[in-house]
Amino acid sequence: MIGLQILARTRCIDAGRVDAFRNLPVANVSDCMTRMSAGGARLRPMHQGGRLAGAALTVKTRPGDNLMIHQALQMAVPGDVIVVDGGGDLTNALIGELMTTYAQTRGVAGFVINGAIRDLDVIGNGTFPVYAAGVTHRGPYKDGPGEINVPIAIDGMVVEPGDLILGDADGVLSVPLHAADAILAAARAKVEAEQKTLQDIAAGQLDTSWIEATLRRIGCVVETK
Repeated sequence: MIGLQILARTRCIDAGRVDAFRNLPVANVSDCMTRMSAGGARLRPMHQGGRLAGAALTVKTRPGDNLMIHQALQMAVPGDVIVVDGGGDLTNALIGELMTTYAQTRGVAGFVINGAIRDLDVIGNGTFPVYAAGVTHRGPYKDGPGEINVPIAIDGMVVEPGDLILGDADGVLSVPLHAADAILAAARAKVEAEQKTLQDIAAGQLDTSWIEATLRRIGCVVETK
């Protein structure tokens, strides 16, 4: 029944690919996905620091209700990222200190909450990755409805169960499982190219000729003295 279903995850990014992506900047990976996918500027890291990388275990819940998040914690395997579409509502917190502490004992890699959290003093001083849209002291309800391991969307970013979830200080990104290898190769090349650019800057040899070429191409008038 729609709104009341808990499904098995039938596909999942493997640990080797997760590790391969782990230290790549999210911005570089995003560039290699044509800058068309993002979890929205409201999803910010609530923890002190530390990268997020793991397989998506998706939850779709009624705003302000965390019953299905509790169930997802029972289903999670080490390395999972619990990704929750709570509708972006900030009225009630969906997780806090108790659930993040329990998640760590389960080996969960982190949380992405399209909604609010609480206990920021604890979460904010820790390194367990938690991304959320806001903070409130008001607690959640635990009645449902909700769904687990269904496709969800956060600000247009589609997340399917088993997709790769990445997060750093710039935000959160979902990498589709079917395209992970191609995106990995492109992101590695992007990192190498940026390192070369940094070396050119340091040596005073940065090629900026593309700026003038682009201005000519778009027909921009540039006055000269």
